[in-house]
Amino acid sequence: KRKMLGDATKNITSLQKKINAIETEADQKRADRHSLLKACKMENIQIPMVRGSMDDVGDIEESVSSQSSEIGSSTAMMDVDSMSTQGARVLYERESQITVDYSDLDERLKELTDLSEIKVMSQELNAKVIRLQSNLQRINAPNMRAVDKLDDVESRLQQTAASFDKSRLLARKTKQDFERVKKKRCDHFNEAFEHVSTVIDDIYKKLSNNSSAQAFLGAENAEEPYLDGISYNCIAPGKRFRPMDNLSGGEKTVAALALLFSIHSFQPAPFFVLDEIDAALDNTNINRVARYITEHTKNSFQCIVISLKEEFYCHADALIGIYCEPGGECTSSHTLTHDLTQYDTQATPTKQHT
Repeated sequence: KRKMLGDATKNITSLQKKINAIETEADQKRADRHSLLKACKMENIQIPMVRGSMDDVGDIEESVSSQSSEIGSSTAMMDVDSMSTQGARVLYERESQITVDYSDLDERLKELTDLSEIKVMSQELNAKVIRLQSNLQRINAPNMRAVDKLDDVESRLQQTAASFDKSRLLARKTKQDFERVKKKRCDHFNEAFEHVSTVIDDIYKKLSNNSSAQAFLGAENAEEPYLDGISYNCIAPGKRFRPMDNLSGGEKTVAALALLFSIHSFQPAPFFVLDEIDAALDNTNINRVARYITEHTKNSFQCIVISLKEEFYCHADALIGIYCEPGGECTSSHTLTHDLTQYDTQATPTKQHT
């Protein structure tokens, strides 16, 4: 029995030592956990938690001071180490209610169980933290006036946006006005061009006194004809087509008069002054042109023609001559007028002013 009692006593002593060692290790783990939580609280690191909060993390000295005030003066002489140990246990007990949320933790880190692997991973994470902290330190200090500058920039942005909207509306209105004026200009031009293109061939035939004569206009730019040139070509009676530059002087004169009278038919002018239009014409063409002008000056317009050819001015209603008086120190001009309407129209046809 004594032997059994001795063995039991030894076993109890051995177990008690193991229990003390486990409790010591547990206290060390609690202390380490407390240190980590306290460091996170001091550095304002938010830890996701399922239960509890960072407010539950306290200081051992504060816990001891709180206990001393609660106990009172009767235990004021209690051993300081005992109070510190008891305060730490109370604090650890409160912190044990904190449950950290590991759901966002990487699965690879959750699966670590070997202490050596955990130690290696801890070193890697610490090195990463050090690198990030180093990067943060290299970053310039934040500009405290950035908010004021941002407000100023936003204000200017709003003003610019308002100005842009206003300019865009103005541009849209201007474009609409431009398109309206462009259409109006195109309509007016096409109206005149179509009229001239229609009547010029008939007028050219009358001036040439030949139905085989042809005259036609063509726009080089069909969509906006006023931006480019207008081609004008004539086929003289009894001749094949040739470019306008290859026509004779008389043929060019008749073509030019056809274009002039065609434009006049669109917006008639009450008065004409023609300067030596018969210079390049032969007698046949002079009579044709004079007859055409005579027919149209009866009712539609008046015409003064400057001419030196009798074949032309003999068709006029009146003659006005300009001459200079010879002799003397200075030369002066004089005029002579002669009314041709008093003569027999059979002998001298009554025509336009020349």
